[in-house]
Amino acid sequence: MRVQPLPAFDDNYIWTLADDSGRAVIVDPGDAGPVLGAADAGLTPLAVLLTHHHADHIGGVPALLARWPGLPVYAPDDPRIPHATARIGAASTVPVGDWRFEVIEVPGHTRSHIAFYGHGHLFSGDTLFSLGCGRMFEGTPARMLASLDRLAALPPDTLVCCGHEYSRANAAFARTVDPDNAALRRREQEILDMRSASRPTLPVALASELDANPFLRTHTAAVREAVARHGGFDAQDRVAVFAGLRRWKDGFVA
Repeated sequence: MRVQPLPAFDDNYIWTLADDSGRAVIVDPGDAGPVLGAADAGLTPLAVLLTHHHADHIGGVPALLARWPGLPVYAPDDPRIPHATARIGAASTVPVGDWRFEVIEVPGHTRSHIAFYGHGHLFSGDTLFSLGCGRMFEGTPARMLASLDRLAALPPDTLVCCGHEYSRANAAFARTVDPDNAALRRREQEILDMRSASRPTLPVALASELDANPFLRTHTAAVREAVARHGGFDAQDRVAVFAGLRRWKDGFVA
């Protein structure tokens, strides 16, 4: 079994999880081109998994269905995703070949966002990034924090496969928040080395994120105190800390 991110657009990743024969699950194909190119090199799609309705995650589905008309497409129960063949939610299990994926509801970035977990991999879409998290377009801080908590509770050796290559920019913000974090400094250097070599910074072990990602560390004194200093308020409640952290990131310029 091998997992590979296919670059798309400026910074998207379309994820493929394939067996030794090339049969593969495709996650969030915003653009059909990279998937069709991989198919020409021997990849055979078995199913498409969609995390949320944004065009850069679903836009390639019609072209893939034109190439493979019977291809199953698993998606949240959201009418903004028109090409789903199966609507799924919490506690669902998606069977694809010999694989099984648990569906985790993670509203916040969008109201119907889901993640897929299975075989040691988490396909988190735009909910959890390396050293960051998604913007709250359709959610509240409480709902987004609860969603991140669900993902943080997965086994620490889980490999996080997220939807964008945001790691370098996220590292700059995280270091501003938590400059004395040695695990964060190590992860940032790893990211810089990988990007200098034109390599993806993903997947990344959840354990690394638990140690270095400030959005998963709202319970720590370092993050709480940094948010309080920046926002000028006594941030004790985790939801308030998370909300202040997300506002800070939204306006951050490296």
